[in-house]
Amino acid sequence: MSSIDIRDTKRPNPDQVLVDIADYITSYAVTSREALHTARYCLMDTLGCGLLALNYPACTKLLGPMVPGATMPGGVRVPGMSYELDPVQGAFNIGAMIRWLDFNDTWLAAEWGHPSDNLGGILAIADYLSRNAVATGKPPLTMKEVLIGMIKAHEIQGVIALENGFNRVGLDHVLLVRVATTAVVTGMLGGTKQDVISAVSNAWIDGGALRTYRHAPNTGSRKSWAAGDATSRGVRLALTAMRGEMGYPSALTAKTWGFYEVLFKGQAFKFTQPYGTYVMENVLFKISFPAEFHSQTACEAAVKLHSQVKDRLSDIVKIVIETQESGVRIIDKTGPLNNPADRDHCIQYMVAVPLVKGNLTAEDYEDHVAADPRFDELRSKMEVVENKQFTQDYLDPAKRSIGNSVQVFFKDGSQTEKVAVEYPIGHRRRRAEGIPVLQAKFERNLATRLSPKNCAKLVEICAEQSRLENTPVNEFMELMVI
Repeated sequence: MSSIDIRDTKRPNPDQVLVDIADYITSYAVTSREALHTARYCLMDTLGCGLLALNYPACTKLLGPMVPGATMPGGVRVPGMSYELDPVQGAFNIGAMIRWLDFNDTWLAAEWGHPSDNLGGILAIADYLSRNAVATGKPPLTMKEVLIGMIKAHEIQGVIALENGFNRVGLDHVLLVRVATTAVVTGMLGGTKQDVISAVSNAWIDGGALRTYRHAPNTGSRKSWAAGDATSRGVRLALTAMRGEMGYPSALTAKTWGFYEVLFKGQAFKFTQPYGTYVMENVLFKISFPAEFHSQTACEAAVKLHSQVKDRLSDIVKIVIETQESGVRIIDKTGPLNNPADRDHCIQYMVAVPLVKGNLTAEDYEDHVAADPRFDELRSKMEVVENKQFTQDYLDPAKRSIGNSVQVFFKDGSQTEKVAVEYPIGHRRRRAEGIPVLQAKFERNLATRLSPKNCAKLVEICAEQSRLENTPVNEFMELMVI
């Protein structure tokens, strides 16, 4: 902690956390082919999730300009829509649709989050810069620059999250989206090291949203647009810094008024490794189920049990779900579930649906599906308990597993086997198995919104690393305009 006297007006040196982020943005060259290849899959999956969300009016009602008519010809295009917006509102639109269905990638550590949420700001500023460049006879950005921006945003968000649990002080993980987007976008705008320090200091000064909208009794749809809000705020702060607006060097460490003392119980952040490409290389994809990630393997276990229980639902007396400590803490829910946002963060509901139906889709969180009384009946028979080994392996940096098990007990004293799944299909350890499923998911999601011709072009471009990397951003975005 800083020992600066709050009466002393001498400007201190920038906090080391700010310096490290700025050095990474302005000096680190991404050379990892694994990270670039994974970023390609991440881009595909993230955009597909956003396009799928456009089938839900609760999402689309929030998109477009903030007020009618506030469009920007030549501005940011919104995939799957016809809007042209300023970069800040464009980032909100893209970020909100990406996160809406809780189906994009995930990072689990001391803090949780979805690093691809940053694509809202990255893609918005990339399209804006590219269209402006073309209009003035200059070359546009390429998609490789978008992939590099994604890698760096993933890394900043994910490395900070490794040892620092913002959820434990009541703050939501989207504050890391704001920080990462601010840093990366400032770099994309040509910012210097000092520009990045200034911009990111303001991102920390913004504090953080309260997590209450993710938890009972207040769970609600804000959790689906909070990341859009955060990534758009990052774009705003980056643009503000590039106008020469000042930063605040001890934004984190200032006594009394800094982030650590006001919002982090006086503790400084802990770091176990420098910034590189680790997070993108190890990111978790939500391939099979649009569900909070701590439940992914529980859903997979429930699908495996479906054939054994589907004709014996009325004979069930107990269902035992073993999960990690984090799963118990954030998605173990009893009582009424009031909306889709409540249901996709309830492990009991996310297990009940595949036990009954053999699958779990985004549609299954909607009111008309949830009205099926079988789901709540099964929920009433469930016990959720922590499995200490699952918790230990979840926190082990060499494993980072997300284990769950499900076992069903019947009135006659019989029971199913305990089906345990340690690694979800989107885990790095199951990449070879997961990527073909991810590609199929991408193609399905594209087809829900775009023309067959443009779907085919996008699939073709994304199928080849070098072709995607060399595609101008403005041309790539054009294929998603309707």
